[in-house]
Amino acid sequence: MQRTLSHQLPTKVGATVRIAGWVHRRRLLKSVAFLIVRDAAGLAQVVVTDPAARAELEKLTEETVVEVTATVTANDTAPAGVELTRPAVRPLGPPAVPPPFDLYRPALTASLPTQLDHAPTALRHPTRSAALRVSAAAVAGFRAALDARDFVEVHTPKVVSSSTESGANVFALDWFGRPAYLAQSPQFYKQLMVGVFERVYEVGPVFRAEPHDTVRHLAQYTSLDVELGFVADHRDVMVVLRDTLAGMLGTVGERAGGALATLGVEVPAVPAQIPEVHFTEALTIAGAPADEPDLAPAHERALGEWARREHGSDFLFVTGYPMAKRPFYTHPDPARPAYSNGFDLLFRGLELVTGGQRLHRHADYLAALAARGEPVEPYAGYLDAFRHGMPPHGGFAIGLERFVARLVGAANVREVTAFPRDLHRLTP
Repeated sequence: MQRTLSHQLPTKVGATVRIAGWVHRRRLLKSVAFLIVRDAAGLAQVVVTDPAARAELEKLTEETVVEVTATVTANDTAPAGVELTRPAVRPLGPPAVPPPFDLYRPALTASLPTQLDHAPTALRHPTRSAALRVSAAAVAGFRAALDARDFVEVHTPKVVSSSTESGANVFALDWFGRPAYLAQSPQFYKQLMVGVFERVYEVGPVFRAEPHDTVRHLAQYTSLDVELGFVADHRDVMVVLRDTLAGMLGTVGERAGGALATLGVEVPAVPAQIPEVHFTEALTIAGAPADEPDLAPAHERALGEWARREHGSDFLFVTGYPMAKRPFYTHPDPARPAYSNGFDLLFRGLELVTGGQRLHRHADYLAALAARGEPVEPYAGYLDAFRHGMPPHGGFAIGLERFVARLVGAANVREVTAFPRDLHRLTP
């Protein structure tokens, strides 16, 4: 008999079906017992009245994997309006060792460190798995939005011979006796692939050996990277970013509606024109000193409140960051060379995206590195492509975990990461 998932049961009233899943909870009453079985689609209620079957049910523990063959019966008070009666319950393995928290409770009350220590089990809780469903839908929307605009998905090396972001810490490793590093981003490669396909994107891990121990940083996270050629300036990139975000959130609404309901989350609207402010204006709005070289988290929060108050928007572009705070490949603003043709996108007062226009002339790269006192040799393979003709181009990168955390209202990015890697955690 083919297995039936819990969400399919309402269509099979009167039929005999086979379900399988985990013992979510047992309720042992005087005259009847209820077995709640959880599968990937939801919950199913099994009614046990036979004394022998009840005796076997009492031996089971929560999270034991079972198979149930029973009749689907309508019951308005049961999950999805149906329950399973006259069941035959068969364990598919030994009784499970109960986890150190109750997965059947509406909220997972264990501390976050405890959840992360037992991640393979904690992720079974509907709130934790719901966040991962939102993440999967967001990536699907990212790909669909860019595929529709003739972008090509690429896959670039995660082991590199030099750092990508000058000044940032990198994880060093031994590559057959030669020094190598885990890639901080696919930045160089996605730029080079613009010379092949013009429009490219990548979904992949990036690694940052920066000693941040905060609720918004991970040492490994998933980056959604985009690069496109033949742009006039960074504003062309901002338009693509806006449309990509709209596509991501639209797909989340379509594919992860149940997960959003579990989390009590509504998808925000992306304005047709996301409001923007120049970095110098952002400092004024945030109440920061005029000579501040970057935006602190408190400044970002103030700007998020301003965008919501003045524009009714959860999103805000901050453009024109100082060149001194941007990587060497960033294109300066021709009218104000001390500032960049770069931007950040804030989502509810948190930096979500960094992007901008890149340099595309070989001579400009040599000048930029010389101005920063950096040698050319470590970047020789990257720079060589610019000798052979590269169009004006730009791009952006979205931190997936940070996006999902902000969307679902998680206080810590680790709450929406299956197996986070940070300063303190290499397992499980």
